[in-house]
Amino acid sequence: MNDNISKSKTNIKLSNKYKNPLIFGPIASRRFGISLGIDLSPDSKQCNFDCLYCELEGAKTVESMSSYPSVEDIILSIKNDISQHKKIDVLTITANGEPTLYPKLDQLIDSINLIKGDTKTLILSNGANIYDKTIQKTLTKIDIVKLSLDCVSNKCFKKLDRIHKNIDTSKIVDGMIEFSKIHKNSFVLEILFVKDLNDNNEELELLYKAIKKINPHRVDIGTINRPPAYKVKPISYEKLDYIASYFKGMNINIVSKNSKKAIQDYNQNEIIALLQRRPLTLDDINNLFTKNSIKILKDLVSKNIVYILDSAGVEFYKVK
Repeated sequence: MNDNISKSKTNIKLSNKYKNPLIFGPIASRRFGISLGIDLSPDSKQCNFDCLYCELEGAKTVESMSSYPSVEDIILSIKNDISQHKKIDVLTITANGEPTLYPKLDQLIDSINLIKGDTKTLILSNGANIYDKTIQKTLTKIDIVKLSLDCVSNKCFKKLDRIHKNIDTSKIVDGMIEFSKIHKNSFVLEILFVKDLNDNNEELELLYKAIKKINPHRVDIGTINRPPAYKVKPISYEKLDYIASYFKGMNINIVSKNSKKAIQDYNQNEIIALLQRRPLTLDDINNLFTKNSIKILKDLVSKNIVYILDSAGVEFYKVK
């Protein structure tokens, strides 16, 4: 799992029971706002993937968690931190590994929903268990669900995500399609690209066809930006930009620290044509548009030709 949310120490007395705290943050996430993280596997990596790009050290894959905190301890920790930090946009459920392996996830979500108030819940999952109907039902109780889909072909899953032997990769995309139909809240799909592994035309076409069927609210694409567990390399920002255009008509959010400005002057027709092909985020606009082009864009918004869609905290400019 790769996200802009990373751990920082908190002052929770309860965490003395564990080598690492159950709660971390608050952290400012560009994609999801001010986040308070919940670690369901604080003391060791427990995951059904051993991704080559993972920022955690490599570890043998597991099918279930062998050690984990109680629901009561987690809820007590959340209450303690919420009382100290008033401005929290999301409670982010994650793990040193895969959070859907937590055996009491359904009970935990129900308990969090009783105390969260206006704060949204977010889960960061690798998506491997999404074809499990029980997992699907549990995740529908969460405000924002972020699932990863780095590959579609089985050979790519095995080489890049290094999956547990009991995962049926042929069911993952269908599971995401089913989940998308029953989840009434925000659904974000994330793809992390690794040079020479899932950035080839064959895998891109499989991903594009799969995403069209899954129909998530937003697709975040990125590449390696932290030291990986294994010797693999990121792709360039230019390649990310090419992929974003390849996935035409979708709400694509490029997540990259290496975004480059390529300021151009666009007229009204060019802006409309551009947005018809690919909805753009505010970051995209600032990296592409001159001041005059931004003025034209604002005029199109005021005339109701272009509208702004908020997708799980990221705004997209789209043509009506």
